[in-house]
Amino acid sequence: MNALATFYAHYSQLVDQIGINALLALSLSVSLQAGQLALAQAAFMGIAAYASAILTVTYRWPMVASIVAAVLLATLVAALLAYPVRRLRGVFLAIATIGFGEIVRVVANNLSITGGAEGMSGLPQDAGTAMVYAALVLVALALFGLSRTKFALAVALVREDEHAARGVGVDVGMVRTFSLALGGAIAGLAGALYAHSSAFITPNDFGFERMEQILVWCVIGGVTSPLGAVVGATFLSVLPELIRFLADYREITNGIILLAVIVFAPGGLASLWRRGAVRIHV
Repeated sequence: MNALATFYAHYSQLVDQIGINALLALSLSVSLQAGQLALAQAAFMGIAAYASAILTVTYRWPMVASIVAAVLLATLVAALLAYPVRRLRGVFLAIATIGFGEIVRVVANNLSITGGAEGMSGLPQDAGTAMVYAALVLVALALFGLSRTKFALAVALVREDEHAARGVGVDVGMVRTFSLALGGAIAGLAGALYAHSSAFITPNDFGFERMEQILVWCVIGGVTSPLGAVVGATFLSVLPELIRFLADYREITNGIILLAVIVFAPGGLASLWRRGAVRIHV
């Protein structure tokens, strides 16, 4: 027990960050499962983080109430964003949503209520490990339950062939809007928890670099696998600590790992255990 307590004392921030990163990976995985390369999760995260921080620090809202309000705001923004981009696909959708993310970052960078470029400091760090992982478990259970419904079949059909989906009566627009809104809600939850577990936040915390990280987690874990996304986020969150001795070469190492996964496991880490399961059954 003493060893565990010592480990947590040294790495509690990393442990919390792994949980938050896993939520972010799940948020993007929801959109990817519907065939949407919508890269606005960092923006939804930032919107909820600032909303929660402002409600807590400026207006003295209780933490839980501010988190709920921030998640609802991120969900609403994601649903509204789904309307103008509903006709876009592939790289065009990616560019449009990245542009939206940059708009959010620039706006946060120029508002006085967000602290401008310097961000907000002195935030209460009252979202502990238990809360972060309770949120992760609840989201995972909700997604697991959703995967057992007819809606999950509609999502898979939309991803594989939208024309066939329309032919059997699937409302493609509704599926795409709901998927983006659900992803926004999960990203918003991650953002609100991030704000309540960090001493300060800045607009750059929610810029393109963050979105790039989230996408890499999903690619390495498995684009259409929620479990793979969590594994990818966990692996790449822990990796910097494991290769700290490489100092300036850590980013190169991340690139090598990404390239290796793409070449040898195009389906991500999730494809590896699927192959293992097939071999075991055979």
